[in-house]
Amino acid sequence: MRLFAAVIPPSEQLAELGREIDLLGHMPGSGLLRWTSRPGWHFTLAFMGEADDELLPDLRARLGRAAGRTAPFPLRLHGGGHFGKAVLWTGAAGGLDELRLLAERADAAARRAGVPMDRHRRYQAHLTVARCRTEDLDLRPYVAALDAFEGSRWRVGELALVRSHLPGGGTPGEQPRYETVDAWPLGGSG
Repeated sequence: MRLFAAVIPPSEQLAELGREIDLLGHMPGSGLLRWTSRPGWHFTLAFMGEADDELLPDLRARLGRAAGRTAPFPLRLHGGGHFGKAVLWTGAAGGLDELRLLAERADAAARRAGVPMDRHRRYQAHLTVARCRTEDLDLRPYVAALDAFEGSRWRVGELALVRSHLPGGGTPGEQPRYETVDAWPLGGSG
């Protein structure tokens, strides 16, 4: 199954972001963007890709320990950015060091459980809001519009293991579906 570890913002904070994204949808060229599915908005911490079912018990135990060693921390959705000409995202502010630490712990948990992981890179907190359908669209005006976005703060208290179901029907605009397989409370016990 295709898995990743994530932090999922609460519905109130996602609604704030949704209102901001609605405004971006009225900007020139917005039809060239494929907006991501709002029920699937999340911060990916460690992307595991296809993981064998037999690895799940050890992976769950290790992710649970990683969550238990991480104290809850404040976070808010904040600003925006882009990766090349392809991905538009909103970022985070607040407990970024703690978020990076949780991402590193989730990545290490997956590796130790035997999940083949891509090479390690520095974690960049982002929540993808759109992907560009063409290289002709300049994402900078969208990033500038997101610059002033400040979501309300919440306390991150959970690490989630999420399964992604990729679209397979060939329906235009079909989005991946995400299913939380398991979740662990943060604890900060060590």
